[in-house]
Amino acid sequence: MTDVSARDLYTDRIDSYHRFVSAVRYAPALRAAFGSLEALRSDMKIMDAGCGGGLVTLALRRALADRGLRPGTLHGFDLTPAMLDRFRAAFEAQGTTGVELRQADVLQLDTLPESWRDYDLIVSSGMLEYLPRDALSAALRGLRLRLGDDGALVFFISRRSWLMRVLIELWWHAQVYTRTELGEILTQAGFSRVRFCRFPSGHGHMGLWGHFVEARP
Repeated sequence: MTDVSARDLYTDRIDSYHRFVSAVRYAPALRAAFGSLEALRSDMKIMDAGCGGGLVTLALRRALADRGLRPGTLHGFDLTPAMLDRFRAAFEAQGTTGVELRQADVLQLDTLPESWRDYDLIVSSGMLEYLPRDALSAALRGLRLRLGDDGALVFFISRRSWLMRVLIELWWHAQVYTRTELGEILTQAGFSRVRFCRFPSGHGHMGLWGHFVEARP
């Protein structure tokens, strides 16, 4: 799928997408997954790559709050203006501050501000699978280059299975991957430490949908 068609898809189906993720309890699962990370600490510099309507950022901020940790600098970018508008509206309604947003393509990160680098943590969910398969390694490499010393990339991406072929490939026109495929692509992108994590207790159903991955250079 091209970037333009992905942008159009999420513009046209923005409400369907939010109903879908609500039905599968995606936000609580992400909050629990982030909460299980040992790497979380106060005042981290964080990027949300493909931030959509803010669901991932909100889940991460709640996970930090659950552990009594202070949120630090948080940047987010997305390809779809309609999603960014929803993100801003959601966070304004909550009175949340400290999040800076940009419209950008993960394959063209040089359009982001120069200060958007040296991240302690980069998170991404539901974005990377919309790239052409032969572009995923380049996207991951670009994100790796934005990490600071000992920074980590944590991402969630659709798993290859018969169920996800129907829900993800056919309905949402996205790619799906096996664990082996992702391991090879992450190595190509320059990540040497890769951990495939389990979703925490109570959210195991999300493992049917996708992979929960922590990767470091």
